[in-house]
Amino acid sequence: MRVGLTGGVASGKSAVSAMLDELGAVVIDADVLAREVVAAGTDGLREIVEAFGAEVLTQEGELDRPAMGARVFGDEAARRRLEAIIHPRVRERAAMLEQAAGKDAVVVHDIPLLVETGQSAAFDAVVVVDVPVETQVTRMVEDRGLSAEDARARVATQSSREQRLAVATYVVDNTGTLADLRDRVTEVFSELAASGGAPSPSRPDESDG
Repeated sequence: MRVGLTGGVASGKSAVSAMLDELGAVVIDADVLAREVVAAGTDGLREIVEAFGAEVLTQEGELDRPAMGARVFGDEAARRRLEAIIHPRVRERAAMLEQAAGKDAVVVHDIPLLVETGQSAAFDAVVVVDVPVETQVTRMVEDRGLSAEDARARVATQSSREQRLAVATYVVDNTGTLADLRDRVTEVFSELAASGGAPSPSRPDESDG
């Protein structure tokens, strides 16, 4: 069972990912893999240095992420060049991890930009962690120290809430308590584990709560 997991910034997707892992899912985190494939000594990092120069390295020989971000910010060609180095390696590593999972495993691909990169159709089911935009903004202001303006700007760089919900097989509402979230995630995981194919869609207004 191949599952795509996504959600907007500050939606609580990481918490849902951790819960799914605890429940027995094989979680493949795209952000973690993106760091692994450009770690010191990898071909990925070597290719980045060849493309962008040694100034994107720290003194320890690791990728300087702030410097790399500044290098590609506002430069579409540079960003695409970086993605052409990282993304194929991430997909290859994810495929290897997926193949290593058992036949009956629920394999969850944690992909922040799943909708933006048009990958929803590649999965048997898509789980979307959903909160209102105002909740995203409030969390970023309170938990991350951003201004409301900066928080809204970050939300605006991602797909809209409506676009994510449009591809959702399951919606996990994360506006309640942690116990509420755990109950919903457990419910979704149980259905995924029991399903031999794509589960039936579940929208927020169809849930028990």
